[in-house]
Amino acid sequence: MEEILKGIKAGEERAVARAITLIENNPSERERLLQGLYPLARLPYLIGITGPPGSGKSTLSEKLIRAWRARGIRIGVIAVDPSSQSSGGALLGDRIRMGDVAVDQGVFIRSMATRGALGGLNPVVFDTVLLLSAAGYDYILIETVGVGQNEIDIVNLANTTLIVTIPAAGDEIQSLKAGLMEIGDIFVINKADLAGADRMVLTLEQMTALEGATEESWLPPVLKTIATSGEGLPGLIEGIDRHYQYINKYGLLEEKRKVIIKKQLISLLEKRLKERVLEPLIGSAEFKRAISRMLNFEEDPYTLVEKLLQEKGV
Repeated sequence: MEEILKGIKAGEERAVARAITLIENNPSERERLLQGLYPLARLPYLIGITGPPGSGKSTLSEKLIRAWRARGIRIGVIAVDPSSQSSGGALLGDRIRMGDVAVDQGVFIRSMATRGALGGLNPVVFDTVLLLSAAGYDYILIETVGVGQNEIDIVNLANTTLIVTIPAAGDEIQSLKAGLMEIGDIFVINKADLAGADRMVLTLEQMTALEGATEESWLPPVLKTIATSGEGLPGLIEGIDRHYQYINKYGLLEEKRKVIIKKQLISLLEKRLKERVLEPLIGSAEFKRAISRMLNFEEDPYTLVEKLLQEKGV
């Protein structure tokens, strides 16, 4: 463990990779690692990028990474792929899709499966963010698939969220409207050389218009890009920079970091309560009797819940 921590502090890619594997697969060692890691960690600038499959997120991410690397910024990438419901596995092909940046010593790319996590984010993503920050990465880019209202938890972690779509997305606009529209800080119409791009811009601008907006309100820009050629990329980078300046100016960056820490602490409390209270309770004789009483409509579930908790001293 000391060797791994020393390697992380030195920014060694192999140590970082070993530590992430440990975080994903070894819960007891994960706690030891994070206890040693936490004093070294800070929450870096977190950029989320999400949108429907096939919208070119990975190609766009690669172009952004190249531009940031030209500024000397070290980038950590967490690419969250949907898990197979049958095997729990995922394609995890982002290192291939992101091309040459995958071998840049200032870039670390790790693919993760959702492993059934609602909201599109693996619960260990936060721990991985802390690990990458301790290893000296300045920006963390989190890429995930956004295909509906449940795939929006990236906003709970990212400081700036990019929603990527394509022209003539049709029904995808409805899914964006259902959930993703509410979380986007910047909207990107990629593959803007396809027909319908200007109409898509107008549609999204109408959908993102804020009622009662003030000078302090952030109006999400709608930007066109062609990721394969890099067209529109300077404008996108400028938009990300402007949003970073905005959240800094109004204290939103620090406020968001407080929210992230709070959610993580609540998540850990829920996990411990489940392990220490709920799971033993579910296996108890009292629980079986409660089910029997419910089946026979002898007692309502709300009263039974209170009795079960009281019996456990909760």
